[in-house]
Amino acid sequence: MTWVTLATTSMVALAFLVPLGLLVQQLARERALADAERQAAVVVAVLAVTTDPVAVEQALQTADGADAWRVAVHGLAGTQVGTGHAATDDITLATSLREPMTSRAPGGLSYLEPVDVGGATVVVEVFVPDAVLSRGVHQAWYALAAVAVGLVLASMIFGRRLAGKVVGSMRALTRAAVAVGDGNLEVRVRPTGPREVAEVGVAFNRMADRLVAARIAERELVADLSHRLRTPLTVLRLDAETLDASDTDTEFTAELDRRRTAARIRHAIGTLEREIDELIRTTREAARKAAETGNAAAAASMAVAGGGGSAPAGGPAQPAAPTPRCDVSEVVRERMVFWSAVAGDQDRPCTVLGADTRAPVPVPRADLAAALDAVVGNVLRYTPQGTALEVAVSRRDGWVVLRVDDAGPGIPDPERAMRRGVSDHGSTGLGLDIARRVTQAAGGSVNIGRARLGGASVIMMFEDAEEPPQPASRFGLIGRLAREPRKTFDRRRR
Repeated sequence: MTWVTLATTSMVALAFLVPLGLLVQQLARERALADAERQAAVVVAVLAVTTDPVAVEQALQTADGADAWRVAVHGLAGTQVGTGHAATDDITLATSLREPMTSRAPGGLSYLEPVDVGGATVVVEVFVPDAVLSRGVHQAWYALAAVAVGLVLASMIFGRRLAGKVVGSMRALTRAAVAVGDGNLEVRVRPTGPREVAEVGVAFNRMADRLVAARIAERELVADLSHRLRTPLTVLRLDAETLDASDTDTEFTAELDRRRTAARIRHAIGTLEREIDELIRTTREAARKAAETGNAAAAASMAVAGGGGSAPAGGPAQPAAPTPRCDVSEVVRERMVFWSAVAGDQDRPCTVLGADTRAPVPVPRADLAAALDAVVGNVLRYTPQGTALEVAVSRRDGWVVLRVDDAGPGIPDPERAMRRGVSDHGSTGLGLDIARRVTQAAGGSVNIGRARLGGASVIMMFEDAEEPPQPASRFGLIGRLAREPRKTFDRRRR
C-alpha cells in the first residue's frame, strides 16, 4: 500500500508542478519582453526629439547605462547606432511589416520595433539575453521540486500510518474471527480504523453476541424439553411407590390397583414417547428455521451486492405463519384426567374449576400442556400425600388465567423459586421457569402467592387470543369518556 501511495502522489505532484513550472518560465519571458518594450519606448521618445546619430547614442548611454549595449537603432541617417544583434533579414522584415516583432539572435532574443522618422523607417532593437529571459526560472524549478519531494514524503508517512491502522484493525479482526471459529465466543474486538473497518468490527461483535445468545437459548431449550420428560418419569416413580404399598392389600384390591397402575404406566410410556417425538420435531424445526434464516440472509446479501431490490430466485416472499393457539380449558380437561388418577392414588382431593368455559390463548398446545404438567408435577412431587390440589380456569377483561393451588406448606421465597436452575429440593429448578416462558410468549406472566387452600398458588396469565386486553389510555378520564357511546355522554351531560 505504501508503494501505491508513493506512485499516486508522485503522479499527482507531477501533474500539478510541471505545468506550474512551465507557467513560471512563460511569465519570466513575458516580463523580460515587457522590459525590452519599455526600453524601446524610451528610444522612440529620443528619436522624436532628435535624429542626430551622435545625440541619440549619447542619450542611450545616459538613459540605459550598463544596458546600453543591448539597444541599437538601424537605418538612422544611413548608419547604425549601437551594437546590433539581430540578423539583417529580420531587420528588413520588421521594416517592411512596420509592426513590432521578436527574432532569435545569438545568445538571446531581439525585440524589433519600426519607427517612422522624417518619412523614413528606422528599427529600434532591444536585445534580451537568455539569462534575462530565464531569470528566476531555475530557482522556481528548484522550489517546485522541493515541494514535490515534500509532498511525496508526507504522503508516504501519512499513507504508512493510515495503512498501519487499517492493517492493524484487520489483523485484530482476523485473530478474533479465528478465535470464534475455534469455539471461543468470549472474544470481542475494539472497533478502530477507518469508518468501514470500524463498522465491520461492530458487526462482528454483534454477531458474536448473537452466537452466545443462540448457544444459551439452545441449551435452555434442551433443558426445558428434557424437563418435560420428567413428568412421565414422575408418574412411573409414583406408581412404583404405589406397587410397594399394595403388598399388604387384599387380593381384589391388589388386582384392581395393579390394573390401574398398569394402565397409568402405559399412559406414562405413551406420554414419554410423545415428548420424545416433540423433542425431535422441535429440534428439526429449529434446524429448519436456522437454515431458512441463513438462506434469507444470503439472498439479502446478494441483493445488496447486486444493488437491486428484486425478489430472491425462490419466488415471492411467503406470508408469515399464523400464531398457534389452543383452548386452555380443553388442555386442562385432558391433562387433569391423567393427574386426577395420580392424585387419587395419593389420596389427594383434586378439584377442577372453570374448565367448561372456552378460553383460547396464543400458545401451542404442547407448550401449555408442558407448563401445566410442570406446575402440577411440582405439587405432587414436593407436597405430602393427601394434600389437596385445585386447578381453575377463568377468562375476563382480555385475560385468561390458569391457577394451580395446593394445601401444602407453600413457597417461602417466590422470587427465588422463579429463578431458572434454582431449587431448594435438589431438582433442576426448571418447572416454574418453563411456565414463565410459556406465559411470557403469550404476553402474560406468572405470579406466586398464598392459595385459598393455605399452600402455594401459581397463577399463569395469558392474553386472550380472541379479545386481547385494551391498552391503557394516556388521557385518563378524558380517554375513557372518548371511548364511551355518544348518547351515554350526552345523557350524563343533560
